[in-house]
Amino acid sequence: MEAVVLTIITASTPLLLAAIGELVVERSGVLNLGVEGMMVVGAVCAFAAAYSTGSPAVGILAGVTGGVFMAFLFAVMTQTFISNQVATGLALTLLGLGVSGLIGESFVGLPGVKLAQLYIPFLTDLPIVGKIIFGQDVLVYSSFILIFAVTYVLFKTRTGLIIRAVGGNHNSAHALGYNVVAVRYGTILFGGACAGLAGAYLSLAYTPQWVENMTAGRGWIALALVVFASWLPRRLLVGAYLFGMVWIMGLYVQALGLGIPSQLLSSLPYLVTIVALVIISGNRTLTKINSPAMIGQPFVPDR
Repeated sequence: MEAVVLTIITASTPLLLAAIGELVVERSGVLNLGVEGMMVVGAVCAFAAAYSTGSPAVGILAGVTGGVFMAFLFAVMTQTFISNQVATGLALTLLGLGVSGLIGESFVGLPGVKLAQLYIPFLTDLPIVGKIIFGQDVLVYSSFILIFAVTYVLFKTRTGLIIRAVGGNHNSAHALGYNVVAVRYGTILFGGACAGLAGAYLSLAYTPQWVENMTAGRGWIALALVVFASWLPRRLLVGAYLFGMVWIMGLYVQALGLGIPSQLLSSLPYLVTIVALVIISGNRTLTKINSPAMIGQPFVPDR
């Protein structure tokens, strides 16, 4: 049981990290479909830096930097040059997959540097709960901290009020004197940092190695999780662990050898994503109340 819970945590953490960043981005009225590209660039940068220096901390920093760089490209294109957000996000994902393959070509098959797990004498050795609660790595704890921090900032601070105002009606926010473009630049870069952190987790903790396209669609699931959570951070935590459990359960069922096609089991997380989105789309009232009204709509300030 303990091993199952631990694997669910490792499967859920990259989804949670990427999704919490995207939630903030969408709360400001921006739709970023480039999460997958940011994650995979973060993963390869993290692995390359950690392998070259032997330091997982440097790898994490490099992963965040890679994600922020990709996010900056997206911000420049959509907020400065007012390109279509959907098309730009898709292009960014394709760019990220290509660039990561190029950078990571020489690192394929090399042993990675694993991110160390926390060890607290006596507490980590406790039966059942010891390793689950007191034996995780720093990025697992960071994902929980981010959830609580984003919830507090969005709903308890003036900064969060401005972000939600920009996402609710950017013209009104601009009329009140808020710099809509600057706010969106900030949220996009934050989302890129979280996506890069999620990628770093994949190549340093989940599977400490580099494999081309190792994100395997997790960026798209993170996007779906934001809708699944109705743009509320606390629901995002539940959704990420639910999807992580589905991901791991598929692997365990394969190991049992029940004769179920492995292709079907591997597609379970994506099937669950589709079913969840269909169910949520049926509740139009809930979606309308929480979804940012300006999402995906460009803003051109008065000259």
